[in-house]
Amino acid sequence: MHHFHYSGSSLHCESVDLAGVAKLYGTPTYVYSAATMADNYSRLQRGLAGLDAQPCYAMKANSNIAILRHFANLGAGFDLVSGGEIRRVLAAGAHVKTSVFAGVGKTEAEIKLALENGIFSFHVESEPELARINHVAGKLGVKAPIAIRVNPDVDAHTHAKITTGKSDNKFGIPLKHAAAAYEAAAKYPHLQIKGVQMHIGSQLTSVAPFVEAVEKVGPFAAELKAKYGITYFSIGGGMGIIYKDALASGQQAWWDAQPADQRPLTPETYGAALVPRLKPLGLKILLEHGRFMVGNSGVLVARVEHLKRGAGKNFLVVDAAMNDLVRPAMYDSYHEIVPLHRDSSRRALVADIVGPICESGDCFAKDRQLQELGEGELLAFMSAGAYGYTMASRYNTRGMAAEVLVNGGKFELINTRETFEQMIAGEKVPAFLK
Repeated sequence: MHHFHYSGSSLHCESVDLAGVAKLYGTPTYVYSAATMADNYSRLQRGLAGLDAQPCYAMKANSNIAILRHFANLGAGFDLVSGGEIRRVLAAGAHVKTSVFAGVGKTEAEIKLALENGIFSFHVESEPELARINHVAGKLGVKAPIAIRVNPDVDAHTHAKITTGKSDNKFGIPLKHAAAAYEAAAKYPHLQIKGVQMHIGSQLTSVAPFVEAVEKVGPFAAELKAKYGITYFSIGGGMGIIYKDALASGQQAWWDAQPADQRPLTPETYGAALVPRLKPLGLKILLEHGRFMVGNSGVLVARVEHLKRGAGKNFLVVDAAMNDLVRPAMYDSYHEIVPLHRDSSRRALVADIVGPICESGDCFAKDRQLQELGEGELLAFMSAGAYGYTMASRYNTRGMAAEVLVNGGKFELINTRETFEQMIAGEKVPAFLK
């Protein structure tokens, strides 16, 4: 559930009229709900009651430093995948002592940065990485805490580009080879075996793949505890969010209307299935959810440029584009699109909703029905809080969008719209061309 709703005819984020945000800061602009993030975090914690659980926010979903500070204040650690992400957490005034460092290609400089800042653990993806971490830790005169990422070969039944737990994915070490990898790790003098990790994919809408993965890796975790004294089991993230019916899903009436056997995956369902399987292990449980934490907490507000009527097709051209929100172009992803001013007296419009970029792929929706909208009117792309701004680019020399955070009736700019001067600040014409 989330805190986006119509108050009268106007779309609000918590108590803030989104049209007022657009008037003040322009468009396209990402707007986030602090209350929704806090609710998502607390629901996940309650769902795992009975476990010693530490959520580590997967910040690749949305890495604005204000959002990182918000999650740190809530008690979250972080799931980090680059040196830049470590620096972002530090810039947010937080620390990485309850955080984990994942990723298949950690550089020596990144490993050094993580160790110097007291990382809780490295999630190791390969045996060559064990040697690299040992080497860096040795030069610093410390022992590096590690857990090996085990690939359980579980089909998450999600999009091919965001599944990570199959044997043909680049992530982790196959479960059948994991024992040998731990034996190798135990021989390195500057490594401390601390846990085991898995992650099977993103945007999972059923609890069954999570259960299958835990049942596969859980017994191995118990063996590692007995042999090496590991203290934690990271079960990754991947819980999906609602993209279709995204606005309605914020209301209790919508949830109540769903058949019991067709309701979306929730932290409550997730916890009810996993807690009984994890509790007997007696290990600390780490979770690395990102999309679930922030996905439904954000919208992208855009302005209509004009309605182009073509031969048998309408095109609603907006000022947001694939450089601002690439998910539809990259994954054929669905985002619900709603007007900021709802008017039931207007006729319905069926149109492709497109941006101004010179690519046919710059299309957010095909043959989408919504109320008729004209030049200058505003709309919102729902469920855009995850993998929106973090995947944005400057394609077609379009500056990065602004970002705003709402808290109750207050809102503040947390990232200014990029100017042309900022875009080209690092570029120069070489002397031989002058």
